[in-house]
Amino acid sequence: MQIIDTPFIDCKIIEPSVFPDARGKFVVAFDSTAFKKAFPEKPLFLSINESTSSYGVLRGLHAQKGEAAQAKLVRCISGCILDVVVDYRPESSTYLQHFKVELSGDNNKQLLVPRGFLHGFSVLSETAIVNYQIDNTYQPDMEIGIRYDDPSLNIDWQLPKEDIILSEKDEKLGYLKL
Repeated sequence: MQIIDTPFIDCKIIEPSVFPDARGKFVVAFDSTAFKKAFPEKPLFLSINESTSSYGVLRGLHAQKGEAAQAKLVRCISGCILDVVVDYRPESSTYLQHFKVELSGDNNKQLLVPRGFLHGFSVLSETAIVNYQIDNTYQPDMEIGIRYDDPSLNIDWQLPKEDIILSEKDEKLGYLKL
């Protein structure tokens, strides 16, 4: 696997080993030995979750707080998403800055999202299947979130506003109070 830096010290793009041939491709999506060697301080993942979404769906921005905080390894298996993280660690020099990367079934890129970051994505293709490996169990009462369209974040989700589809929960998220 190849590890690519982002503007955030602990947030990385990971390009897994891909072996294409006339039949298609074989992707080494996760190798725990290689991951532990590259990130010895990171705990291994406990759970693998998967979502299927249609064009225009926007999920986020979410995080788990306190002892429930989660690191994630996000991969788009099929389709194309714009994956977005926001540094939500008040002590960080990059606090409230965001980074975005296109993840797709074609480019095979993955995003390692550290604990303390808000995460979300928008679906740019007709459908998308997104796989998340997480390093801590989900605790609904420890979830936090910020509206996707918070003006202080100024995130371009690469979707026309009229095409955006939100869950009821995401529709009710609040804005930052700076």
